[in-house]
Amino acid sequence: MDQPLARRLERTEGTIGTSFTAVRRRLAPEVGSAWHDFDGTYAMFDGPDSLFTQTFGLGLFAPVTADSLAAIEAYFGDRGAKPTHEVSSLAGIGVHGLLADRGYRPVDLSSVLVQELAAPSTPPATALRARRIDEADHPMWIETSLAGWSDDPAVAHMLRAIVDSAVQNPSMIHFIVERDGAAIATASMGIHEGVALLAGACTIPSGRGLGAQGLLLTARLDEARRRDCDVAMMASTPGSTSQRNAERRGFRVAYTRTKWQRASITPTSATAPA
Repeated sequence: MDQPLARRLERTEGTIGTSFTAVRRRLAPEVGSAWHDFDGTYAMFDGPDSLFTQTFGLGLFAPVTADSLAAIEAYFGDRGAKPTHEVSSLAGIGVHGLLADRGYRPVDLSSVLVQELAAPSTPPATALRARRIDEADHPMWIETSLAGWSDDPAVAHMLRAIVDSAVQNPSMIHFIVERDGAAIATASMGIHEGVALLAGACTIPSGRGLGAQGLLLTARLDEARRRDCDVAMMASTPGSTSQRNAERRGFRVAYTRTKWQRASITPTSATAPA
């Protein structure tokens, strides 16, 4: 659990995050979705209030200075967004101190968990069925995801845009769990250079507690092995049920991340990249 591993994991999540940009440009061109590589820090914009609008990898690929941070801030400021950075603890205390000095405050915490994919997993005993979806399943997957995430206030107001973009992103692989032919849970996975990013798992309220998430985890890990991945990763709220369930299935915490956001929008800059 070191910086080289953190670089690999953050590059995976950043790259998969940028893949949503093209999808969003097609679905909502008026938003002006875009991304830019700032010496290894991937800055993504999808509207001022979008969960996709942030950076990944700050401080892991190149030193962070006041000038380099100001360039990223101008990128977001030119688009009317508050600069937001999801920063690994392995980026070092200096990066966090610089953010604090520039008026940022922590707004979220997450644990990044990893598992080496050496041996096949054993599916949990259940009457449920997990499978990959195809294009004909898209409407069912969307509606099930909306129902599964509808009680999360953090994403409720932008849920439809997130789900519609995810199911049409060719970089993502999607799964569904059915009970007696009815969909009750969904999940997704993206792959980059041998790392499988597990994301988006949810279960509709009436289907919870039946083992659907364990089944989705097994299905995704098996698919990752078939695609020659050697590492799987996921993020969760520290100490949450999701983290505990992942640890029971062989995941370990690699590091924590702090999401920093600046309260003010940086004035626009003529030199900010497009």
